[in-house]
Amino acid sequence: MGREDETLSAVLGARTAGPLGKLGLHTVGDLLRHYPRRYGDPGTLTDMDKLVLGEHVTVMARVARASVRSMRSRGGALLQAVVTDGRHELQLTFFAKRPGALRPHEDKLRPGRTGLFTGVVSAYRGQRQLTHPDYVLVGVDADDAEEAMFEASRPIPIYPASAAVPSWRIQRAVRTVLDPLTPADVTDPVPIEIRARLGLPDRLDALRGVHVPVDTRQWQQARDRFRFEEAFVLQAALAQRRAQAAEQEATARPPRAPGDPGLLAEFDARLPFTLTAGQESVGEDIARELARPQPMQRLLQGEVGSGKTVVALRAMLQVVDAGGQAALLAPTEVLAAQHARTLRQLLGPLAEGGLLGGAENGTRVALLTGSLGAAARKEALLQAASGEAGIVVGTHALLGEHVQFADLGLVVVDEQHRFGVEQRDALRAKGKVAPHLLVMTATPIPRTVAMTVFGDLETSSLTEIPAGRSGITTHVVPAGNPVWMDRTWARVREEVDAGHRAYVVCPRIHPDADLPTSTGTSAAAAAADFDDVPDFLELTAGEAVSERPPLRAVLEVADMLRTLPQLDGLEVGVLHGQMAPADKDAAMARFASGEIQVLVSTTVIEVGVDVPEATAMVVYDADRFGLSQLHQLRGRVGRGSAPGLCLLVSTSEPGTPAAARVEALAETTDGFRLATLDLELRSEGDVLGAAQSGRSSSLRLLRVVKDADVIETARREATAVVESDPELDHQPDLRAAIEAQLDAEQEEFLERA
Repeated sequence: MGREDETLSAVLGARTAGPLGKLGLHTVGDLLRHYPRRYGDPGTLTDMDKLVLGEHVTVMARVARASVRSMRSRGGALLQAVVTDGRHELQLTFFAKRPGALRPHEDKLRPGRTGLFTGVVSAYRGQRQLTHPDYVLVGVDADDAEEAMFEASRPIPIYPASAAVPSWRIQRAVRTVLDPLTPADVTDPVPIEIRARLGLPDRLDALRGVHVPVDTRQWQQARDRFRFEEAFVLQAALAQRRAQAAEQEATARPPRAPGDPGLLAEFDARLPFTLTAGQESVGEDIARELARPQPMQRLLQGEVGSGKTVVALRAMLQVVDAGGQAALLAPTEVLAAQHARTLRQLLGPLAEGGLLGGAENGTRVALLTGSLGAAARKEALLQAASGEAGIVVGTHALLGEHVQFADLGLVVVDEQHRFGVEQRDALRAKGKVAPHLLVMTATPIPRTVAMTVFGDLETSSLTEIPAGRSGITTHVVPAGNPVWMDRTWARVREEVDAGHRAYVVCPRIHPDADLPTSTGTSAAAAAADFDDVPDFLELTAGEAVSERPPLRAVLEVADMLRTLPQLDGLEVGVLHGQMAPADKDAAMARFASGEIQVLVSTTVIEVGVDVPEATAMVVYDADRFGLSQLHQLRGRVGRGSAPGLCLLVSTSEPGTPAAARVEALAETTDGFRLATLDLELRSEGDVLGAAQSGRSSSLRLLRVVKDADVIETARREATAVVESDPELDHQPDLRAAIEAQLDAEQEEFLERA
């Protein structure tokens, strides 16, 4: 066991290690990777005017005065000190049974001395104060005068801390484990030749630089080295995964020769529209990869409505033409049923192989979901097992042990972030050899995030919107303005009177359900009432949830809409995740046919639901959703020839992050721009899926949006290392870092497959 694997209780003692354990720090390595959040400069004091009541703070300030006095009314003694930033003051208050107990504090807190003070900000008689704060004084808490002078001039690391473990106690613990270390004690996952080429310090020097810097330049260099290390370890893991996939065997599924009739050629001939240049180009890439004897692993991302389904269907038909089958895995039964309908409509007679009126060389599209009746399920299973169905569409029901394929050649996964890696592998294992894989996502992903989160997949992007789409107009509606709200429902009526339909989206189902807290403690209880709890919860984190009005609910809003004079005579329906699958399908069918004109729904309509006649959408509590999710929701309207209208009802105050989200959505329909902004508003842990996993992100310093150049360089260097040494036999430190940082659970969320 290396020094970094030693437990803190063994090195520091149980008394010191206990509080550190509550911060998630259990080993020497954990503590060394607990990097400072920022650095204090003894010459730069904290602006006291920005302190918030109730907040746990660490401030740098100068002592103005301090005095001890006895308290006559209640007995005991009181020390009151005042610290200042030069303009504003903060009071420090200490209590004791007798004045003598406070003299050591009075002796240290001399006017003119600078220190770090930590505690919870409270108020007493209109003045902000810290009661019994912990503190450390610059140049005083040192062993001798020379050390004091040196300590007083260097940057002061300020760590992510807690009330039980202030920043300088963490600093002392770090020094206790760091100071004795030698180069032999510290493993370094970045090979020496890469460090030399990029001018990076070795890991021990970087640890000293980040925790005990002599000057600003030193901690910046050390931080840059650790950013590269995080990117490099991650990219090496992904490069290994790509290399392992490339070694697998797959059945080549080449396209038929020109003039050789097949499903794909017939489908292309009967398409009522022209493919976009992007669809043509991506289709050629996919066709080429399907023709190889190694499994394709490709991510197809595209704007809402960019035509991913047609691209995927053409790939499926190429595989069927070559004698194989394709499976399309969808995240919900509503979406699976819709995919099956869409594919059958697009194929027409080509999806009626063996039926009267069907194409002579046609195939079948089978649908397999958990809610199918016994007879329908048996029929679908037979069609899949016999090969009669060239295309099988389903939910996770496709993963069942009784589902067999004659010759599974291609797996298409829609919205892959809704499936775990084990589920994807279970479906791929149903092929005789590894099937080809095509993953589709309608969430635009910036390039560096694609390289990080989907790093084992090649990426294709569709950015053009097919001809005939009229665009979407988006407006923010203040929830508290009755005139604007009246106009909102009048606009919905105008759209319906013009022969169109409208969605009304609410974040929850029942009006009397408890609101989930940002801590996630009530997430399990709330899951029954929210169709997308993790995404919803992460966006309320850090915001004053309790001060906001209650969230609007589907059942409550549907009842309210039925009483509005503007919507008099219209049929208002509901759709949410607690409904039985058959009821959900029936509600969508009635909405698609026009029997229901206004559909009140949760976010179950977010992905893939396609009703061309739907032109209007009202989103309640829009400020409580993420940008990418709002963009997905908005993409459900304006899918036909008529223009779309999206009205975002918001309770957010101007200038808040929540207001910024909805305003950004109103300003642009560019999904890639919105995705980048959305990621900048979130933490790295959310980007990598750690919020959903309940784990902290393995990335401490790397920022996947801002550090694009670091990720590019790390990917290039890691790929070269893995190409020359696939098993990393000559890089044991790198191999160990991958195993330590990216355990099986973390890998699942990084792969997001």
